Amino acid sequence: MYVTLKIAYVSPKGMQTTFHSEELEVEVALAIANDFEQWNRTKSIEFIDYKGNHWNKKELKTYTEEMVSEPSHVTVYFDAGFDLKTNKAGLGFAIYYTQNHQSYRIRKNSTVPELTSNNEAEYVALFEAIKQLEELHVHHQQVTFKGDSKVVINQLLGEWPCMEETLNNWADRIERKLEMMGVDAQYQDIARKDNREAHQLATKAMENVEIDSCKKF
Repeated sequence: MYVTLKIAYVSPKGMQTTFHSEELEVEVALAIANDFEQWNRTKSIEFIDYKGNHWNKKELKTYTEEMVSEPSHVTVYFDAGFDLKTNKAGLGFAIYYTQNHQSYRIRKNSTVPELTSNNEAEYVALFEAIKQLEELHVHHQQVTFKGDSKVVINQLLGEWPCMEETLNNWADRIERKLEMMGVDAQYQDIARKDNREAHQLATKAMENVEIDSCKKF
């Protein structure tokens, strides 16, 4: 979870101003707030989440303590391959997250028959990753999705039009699922070399090599 720190500052001579931070991980924001409080010069401290909700320090600390047992700091890498001759797609995704102060990685792939294009396969790979997040009970937080499909990323960001009905249906399905889960999706277009793990998973799926693992590291 990321928040913006809002601090109302009062100088020893009574001068006042307000500071706003950049988006910070909630643990970092709480630590900075503690530092400011040690100066005894803060009139008030607020934390503002991505939805615009305002928290005081006690509320946010209680919330983060409750969230420790749930998956957080989630990043998803996804990719797909597509065989034009058979219309068979290989899907792959890797999910990184923390839970109970431990870091985990899920790696999973699968094959899907009868798709229409590589772009559709990329959408399906993302949708399968989101279904995995749902099984993990990821909800009401920001999640970063990284892929090397400029079509999928830019269409979901709203920067490119989605004219094909098939792709538009997948985009709508993804947005409905994320809204239901309360997930604020942060999409990032990355280079193929930075998406190597998901690409290899998709390639292995095309070779009929199934991978389904969860590892603590």
